Amino acid sequence: MTLAQAAPSPSGLQDGDTEDPRRRAILIEARRHFMAQGFASTRIEPIAREASVSTATLYTFFSSKADLFRAVIDDTSDEFVRQMDEVRALDGPARCQLTRFSEAYVGFMADPLVTAVFRLVLAERTRFQEMALHFYERGKARIGVTLVEAIEALCQRGELVCDKPSWAAGQLMGMLEHPVFFVPMVTGDSTTVQRSHTQIAADAVQTFLARYGGPNLDPAAPDLD
Repeated sequence: MTLAQAAPSPSGLQDGDTEDPRRRAILIEARRHFMAQGFASTRIEPIAREASVSTATLYTFFSSKADLFRAVIDDTSDEFVRQMDEVRALDGPARCQLTRFSEAYVGFMADPLVTAVFRLVLAERTRFQEMALHFYERGKARIGVTLVEAIEALCQRGELVCDKPSWAAGQLMGMLEHPVFFVPMVTGDSTTVQRSHTQIAADAVQTFLARYGGPNLDPAAPDLD
């Protein structure tokens, strides 16, 4: 069982509950401050002022700056999960399904907000190690399940052949993540990826199908040279 499966809803709200608009305003301003200044340099008073609440009101929702930081990351994780839920492989031939998934996933991983929040979490991982692991595992598990299920269905149809759908899914996601997420994360955006997102997705799917294509793979689709 992953942290994503074991943990309760990070928002702390039960189904049907309505969030206090003051809490929402605080989270919005806090995320902006934490992303711009990091954890250590962020102060509570400016967040409260820009959220149009008193400092005392802020502390009724969040007991400390650390508690507020965790809530910001959890809230952002919820937002990412909602985006990930839209990354669905549509019905159709293997190349069509995998391409639609890959294009959506590349777009998500290349989102500047996604990169910025991952950098913030990584910067504070020694202080909030469990939270950082939860943030990473939750997103990967949610989107990985979608791809694994699609690969399993394509294997049953004979369009793909693989013994470990989860491994195959990880390989495809790795090909997509490397140019648009890990390279900018490591280089600080100093390296510009020359290929478009569409081309990155197409190249990854082509390589994937060359490795895992089955006897019923669409014969009209081109093979690797």
